[in-house]
Amino acid sequence: MVQMLSIVQIALAILLTALILVQRANTDASGALGADGGSTATLKKRGGELMLHRLTVTTAVLFALTLAIPLILSR
Repeated sequence: MVQMLSIVQIALAILLTALILVQRANTDASGALGADGGSTATLKKRGGELMLHRLTVTTAVLFALTLAIPLILSR
């Protein structure tokens, strides 16, 4: 069981890394400094971006759970 759990952890770690790298990063620093032309509109994730975000969060939670399982079972 320990070996299978390790394989699942490695697979989830690779998937989580890939999902994080795929997400589009906003590298424009002017928005962070308030020089965005006065736009106060908040941007929402939509479509594929929302699905990718949810998949990333779900994968992160599953990864955390697989790390916690041995700790819970060892008690």
